[in-house]
Amino acid sequence: MSHVETAAAKQQARMTITGAGDRLIALSRTIHGHPEIGFEEERASTWCAEALTDGGYTVERGICGLPTAFAASAGTGPLTVAICAEYDALPGIGHACGHNVIASCAVGAALGLAPLADDLGITVRVLGTPAEEGGGGKVLMMQRGGFDGVNAALMVHPAPSELDRMPCLAVSHFDLRYTGKEAHASAFPERGVNAADAITVAQVAIGLLRQHSGPDDQVHGIVTYGGAAPNIVPALAVAKFYVRAETLEALSVWEPRVMRCFEAGALATGALLEVVPQAPRYSEFLTDEPMAAIYRSNAEAIGRVFEAGAQAAMRASTDMGNVSLAIPSIHPLLAIDSLPAVNHQAEFAAAAASPAADRAVLDGAVAMAWTTIDLASDEVVRRRLSATAYRHA
Repeated sequence: MSHVETAAAKQQARMTITGAGDRLIALSRTIHGHPEIGFEEERASTWCAEALTDGGYTVERGICGLPTAFAASAGTGPLTVAICAEYDALPGIGHACGHNVIASCAVGAALGLAPLADDLGITVRVLGTPAEEGGGGKVLMMQRGGFDGVNAALMVHPAPSELDRMPCLAVSHFDLRYTGKEAHASAFPERGVNAADAITVAQVAIGLLRQHSGPDDQVHGIVTYGGAAPNIVPALAVAKFYVRAETLEALSVWEPRVMRCFEAGALATGALLEVVPQAPRYSEFLTDEPMAAIYRSNAEAIGRVFEAGAQAAMRASTDMGNVSLAIPSIHPLLAIDSLPAVNHQAEFAAAAASPAADRAVLDGAVAMAWTTIDLASDEVVRRRLSATAYRHA
């Protein structure tokens, strides 16, 4: 495809997305107003699937054994580009990570590409990926064939700053259950085994361990149950924890050290410890640098401004990291003018339904559509991406 033809394709895609702008913003606002946590995104998944069906896509819902996952396809070209849509919310604070924006950007990019797919020689596949916030929907979909045949994958994510990538840490998610024995806390305390004390010992040990941690070694946790009444020695204590490190390899060294702290709680109190994994491990992110450069050029062309030095200010984790280790991928961040609010704050949830977030929906859609057009049009990039398509083991 010549430069003139590529420019014309980009203009057509932008006009299509702009024409659908009111519907895309309404989709974002509607998902935002009806938050659903991971694996329960029935309405959000349905609304996205319906919008894609109306835009000419063939949609298969409930794929990979996940009721709220879907795959939508347009075009029959040999190069398959996957656009990932997330739409799960956070418990208690709704769309405080802005996944309503992610989903609407994905739908918008798909609408812009649908009329062009066959001329570009591509298959556009929109993947509705549930439960990014701790459930690992993308990892499960990769394991079950949902990403088979994909040559490249991309998505965008709202944030306080504009970046061409998200700095990512590997993470392990698990629940802890300490089981002790109840007793009257005043009359017969010696007959009890205090499960809540086990968590206290573990947390103190973790606090001491932190002085020996690396710069990217992290532990976060909450106690979700610690007893029924002050005068009953707690026989059950439950907590949720995340352990993070720079890479999966580093996590394999750091996580056992943290686990010894939990074991110390059991040893000190006599409680029994059970560790229950809650999701597949998320990996670090391997950004495809040529794709990231193409995206950044396109985003800047529509007026997005990238901030120097912002990358070092944040660390997070995503199951899109696992995708990136297997498939050339990018995960840029879209600024939504949220500062001083940052992700996972109630104020950020409010910013995710603001005029700046509405602009980000359209800009993110255009930037991803244009990037996909460039991936298809640049022969060097196209040959590299076409050389390998993902197949699950």
